[in-house]
Amino acid sequence: MAITKAKKESIVTNLSKALKGAKSLVFVNFHGLKVSDATSLRRILKKEGVSYQVSKKTLTKRVLDAEKFTGAQPELTGELALAWGEDLVAPAREVYNFGKKLEGVKILGGVFEGRYMDASEMIGIATIPAVPVLRGMFVNIVNSPIQRFAIALSEIAKSKN
Repeated sequence: MAITKAKKESIVTNLSKALKGAKSLVFVNFHGLKVSDATSLRRILKKEGVSYQVSKKTLTKRVLDAEKFTGAQPELTGELALAWGEDLVAPAREVYNFGKKLEGVKILGGVFEGRYMDASEMIGIATIPAVPVLRGMFVNIVNSPIQRFAIALSEIAKSKN
């Protein structure tokens, strides 16, 4: 079924508004995804504050060309959906985690901090742990030398007794 010109203009303006406020954008191929799985993906993304929309490639390219991102735009093959959000890493991380469970969801690339990224770069971004986990790792790194020093002092005190 063909989309009217007015509907296309509406889709383009809505995508433009959404992408202007987004900090990162992920291009998703969802070939062969069941409706129930797509609904599950939408729920997971919504819980993380990530928007998800299926879009026509020609309309998406029109919006992306207007945005003037740097770098080379990745090839958008198959069925295309866009995931974007305020968090830099959340869209890529959640799509990647869902894609590990199901074969039909793949990251095609994305936009990160105003630059196009290919699939491998976006997967690299997706594997960055969440901020609370990173903070815990940092505290562990800072605490480790102090903890080792305390153990060494304890062993010296034991040997002196």
